[in-house]
Amino acid sequence: GTEYFYMLLTTVIYWCVDTTLGLRIGLILLVSDSVKSFFKVLLHSPRPYWIDPRVQALAAESSFGMPSGHSLSAMSIWGMFAATVKRKSFWPAVLIILLMGISRIYLGVHFLHDVVLGWLIGGLLLVIFVYFEKPVVDWFIHLPLELRIAAAYGSAILMVAAGMAVFAITSAWSLPDSWISTALAANPAEPIDPLNLEGVFTVSGTWFGMTAGLALLAGGNGGHDPHGPTRSRILRFLLGIAGLGIIYFGLNLIFPDTPDFIGYVFRFVRYSLVGFWVTWLAPLIFVKLGLAQPRTAV
Repeated sequence: GTEYFYMLLTTVIYWCVDTTLGLRIGLILLVSDSVKSFFKVLLHSPRPYWIDPRVQALAAESSFGMPSGHSLSAMSIWGMFAATVKRKSFWPAVLIILLMGISRIYLGVHFLHDVVLGWLIGGLLLVIFVYFEKPVVDWFIHLPLELRIAAAYGSAILMVAAGMAVFAITSAWSLPDSWISTALAANPAEPIDPLNLEGVFTVSGTWFGMTAGLALLAGGNGGHDPHGPTRSRILRFLLGIAGLGIIYFGLNLIFPDTPDFIGYVFRFVRYSLVGFWVTWLAPLIFVKLGLAQPRTAV
């Protein structure tokens, strides 16, 4: 359920297995993260180990508890996997979704109602995504390039606006001191920070980068065939991950990482480059280096 795991899952599938499935997983992951953050701040519910010292925190989380983000993402992502791959993956997906939710309760970071709400929201997102995917994609690919880029940027700004709006709605509420002290006693290494805005710009930036790459692909600009010899797929993945690491970690060392306007702008730019690398720039380099064939269909 971590950011690094889903980053690896999305890239290996998109670059080396199935571009359609990789895109579906990547996009629904970002939508899930945005919706999860919105509801977490709106509901501002504590985690079990924040309010009861008898709860042993086998893991630690700095964000609010409800809904469970792991459960929400598991339902939407593995549900999308099952919906795309069909019968072969149905029961493994169900097992992962169930075990993910149960593990969050066991670890002391969620109540049962957090997990159930996460499953419900994730399931609703999955249904909406599957139902509207074809008409939205058809609309998007028939736009001129400049309007496709504008749609990508506009949707990212909507994510930012929704995140900022929910923080404004709850601005009169303050984090109880008892939650802070109880959580810190349970896990001194991980202070809670549930009112951090970084996640809003992380998700929206990655979304813009990915959808800007899709805007170029929709016009027939670039793209690769994910199939090919095993050696080429491995080299593709290693090269792609190396470039991703340079952008992800390298820019983190260069750009300011402060909780203010400048810091958030640079975070948006950094994650936009991450998303753009994954969907468009890395595949272009694969083709140029002969590690993949150019795609044969739009």
